[in-house]
Amino acid sequence: MGTKAKNKTQLAYEYILSRIESGAYGPGYRVVIDQIARELGLSSIPVREAIRQLEAEGLVEFKPYAGAVVSTINEKEYVETLSVLAVLEGYATALGSTNLTKEAIDELERLNERMERALEELELERFSELNYEFHSLIYAHCGNAYLEEQIKQIWQRMKRIRVYGFTFVPQRAKASIEEHREIIRLLREQAPPHEIEQYVRQHKINTAEAFKRRR
Repeated sequence: MGTKAKNKTQLAYEYILSRIESGAYGPGYRVVIDQIARELGLSSIPVREAIRQLEAEGLVEFKPYAGAVVSTINEKEYVETLSVLAVLEGYATALGSTNLTKEAIDELERLNERMERALEELELERFSELNYEFHSLIYAHCGNAYLEEQIKQIWQRMKRIRVYGFTFVPQRAKASIEEHREIIRLLREQAPPHEIEQYVRQHKINTAEAFKRRR
């Protein structure tokens, strides 16, 4: 594939991906090749290539008679992934609790306030990004590079579903902010690491539980 063709495929790929991640193309949405080609002023070839790439990543699936559709969330996988993240993040937060500076804890407070504003303005994608920043700032202090890398990989895998997760359970997003306040309090007061670990683990499990109950 020449550079020019590759750039066109990349353009189509990023265009479709951004719509999936923002929720504009929700689960089950039919991705019409000709329509996207028209919107981008491209031929259908790079769009088809981009859709193949998204299919390989599990974001798009081909259904008989419908063609390419946005994959529906594998709910079991989402809950299982969150449960693993709960254990790893609880541990990473407990490890990081002894290394976090006052400045870092102040920054957590600012991030949580920005999350609250994002929620009020219904900017759910922004809310998700800030939520990631909040947790990654904590585990960046854990002093275990391998653990940090594992958590980052799980967040990447969940990037697509996270937006949907909060869209499905708006009241969970509100509770999440409250729980962040409690995490900040525990860190400020230098609570015992096992107490912090238990609370953060529960914080993540609450999201999984709310997701399962949302029906």
